[in-house]
Amino acid sequence: MNSNTGSTGSVPVIELRNIHKKYDDLEVLKGIDLVANKGDVIALIGSSGSGKSTLLRCANLLEIPQQGDIIFQGQAVTWGKKKGQRTPSDKNQLQQMRTNLSMVFQQFNLWAHMTVLQNVVEAPITVLKQNPAEANNRGRELLDKVGIGDKCDQFPSQLSGGQQQRAAIARALAMNPAAMLFDEPTSALDPELEAEVVRVIQALALEGRTMIIVTHDMKLAYDVANHVIFLHDGVIVEQGTPDEVFKNTRSPRLQQFLAATGQEG
Repeated sequence: MNSNTGSTGSVPVIELRNIHKKYDDLEVLKGIDLVANKGDVIALIGSSGSGKSTLLRCANLLEIPQQGDIIFQGQAVTWGKKKGQRTPSDKNQLQQMRTNLSMVFQQFNLWAHMTVLQNVVEAPITVLKQNPAEANNRGRELLDKVGIGDKCDQFPSQLSGGQQQRAAIARALAMNPAAMLFDEPTSALDPELEAEVVRVIQALALEGRTMIIVTHDMKLAYDVANHVIFLHDGVIVEQGTPDEVFKNTRSPRLQQFLAATGQEG
């Protein structure tokens, strides 16, 4: 279990306050608060439809909450209206947030027509304006770091699912983000390939990387997080350290969820 408790004296990397999100009449998030300090690893757990992936997508504005504040490195997102809908009003601020909050998706989302190395260096070169030679060197280092340095010149279709997800993690790291957001990073993988990805995430946690991880893997949540949040029906039912959440469970709903996942007690 990661013992890092974050830098409580510093400005949080990201803070969500009273986040509400609904689709038509379906209210998915009903007033969520979350604080991720530098070095925090926060695991979001809960059954399908609990709102955890929507919350993660609100954090970097892939989804726009109808209500609530999003504060990134001490700066609150400024809001305006477009066609009657709430929308971020500062394009530069939006770009800065998305550049500094790297997302790793369940289905990898690698560009099929690019090699693995090209996938990793595309954004640093085009968005961060890095020197291509330097970006390529850094890309090779990151692919070595996640254990697939020998796959630089292969295409995603030539890689296993676990290798593709590790390439996606290297791509996220290439932006040198303030925080990394993982949306079910292992759920599309079989157990052997899942273990490869978990090892990489564990190593990032030990480095002190700030991460928010939506996961169905309770062992991953226990082993790498310093704070676990259990969502149910759009609200936080219980949260705390992994030991508090998994070993000293208070709410009947979380007890029921953990029993169903084989993690009770």
